[in-house]
Amino acid sequence: MSYADLEERKSHLIRKALKGSCFGAPRTADPIETLTTTGGELNTLPESYSDFGWLTEEGMPFGRDVSQSDITSFGSTTPTRSDVTADTTTLTIIAQETKASTIALGTGADLAAIRAAAGTGEVRIDKPETPSAKYYRLLALAVDQDDTGAEIYIARFLPRAKVTGFNAQTYAGGDQAITWGVTFTAYSDSTLGFTESWLFGGPGWLNLLDDMGIEQESTGG
Repeated sequence: MSYADLEERKSHLIRKALKGSCFGAPRTADPIETLTTTGGELNTLPESYSDFGWLTEEGMPFGRDVSQSDITSFGSTTPTRSDVTADTTTLTIIAQETKASTIALGTGADLAAIRAAAGTGEVRIDKPETPSAKYYRLLALAVDQDDTGAEIYIARFLPRAKVTGFNAQTYAGGDQAITWGVTFTAYSDSTLGFTESWLFGGPGWLNLLDDMGIEQESTGG
């Protein structure tokens, strides 16, 4: 038997985020239960989810930090027991649009409290000495296509995420936009019982189930 008899590589299964959005909602909003409906079409998002808009070309990079506690033993060159003690997910976005939702992210202000002054339209936000933690529900949605042009959706839902870092903001001309960059850390939602969920779907995804080796459940009773 040769390698050609063993290998099974399919270039049409290589996925890429051609476009996408990060949607945010208050912690009190309904969670994302299903991404798609019959035929793979996108579901309408629950009320209060809004798109943070255009992001920088880095898109939506995720980080994952896993910590372990290792036990070593006499005579062994590798740990004889290893336990995961932490598994933390982060998501960074740098929003290019200046609007209520991105101002709230970048300043820590309560979105509902952002109001423009009568007559002038001016908005003022004072940074408190002790900022309060604000938790969000986040949906990071990437969109790809199969060879027929049918859309494929790959998403990650964070039911309880907090802003734990801020990117530098620059006031400059040229090709430098004023951006609102933040890093979210995902925490466990005690009601839902998870810190994040991966969601895959779309008409193109439905077309590729067999090629990907994913069996579809029967719709019969």
